[in-house]
Amino acid sequence: MTPDGATPTKTARLRIWRGTDREHGRYEEFSVAFEDGDSVLDGLVRIRLNDDPGLAVRFSCFNANVCKECTMLIDGNVEYACIAKLHERVIQLDPLPNVPVIRDLVTNTLARKERF
Repeated sequence: MTPDGATPTKTARLRIWRGTDREHGRYEEFSVAFEDGDSVLDGLVRIRLNDDPGLAVRFSCFNANVCKECTMLIDGNVEYACIAKLHERVIQLDPLPNVPVIRDLVTNTLARKERF
């Protein structure tokens, strides 16, 4: 805590894969302010609200209480973005492997060829 009682804000860099197919995609980086305990999904929602409303990411837990929608590769591991925590470093986000990319971090999981 700071002397005035406020919680200090930290900054993460989210390196996000963007595109509509794996061969022609690219990475874009965004700085995201966060507090301890904030999730990667919190950071992605902030990016959509403040920086790039066109960022495609799937999640349903806020409105429909449906889980597993925010699954993606986080630093090379399949994880839920709502559980993975933000840290003061570069965090790489990629679409799930072995399934077609729809756009950015959104994939067609119904077309899954093999387990993640």
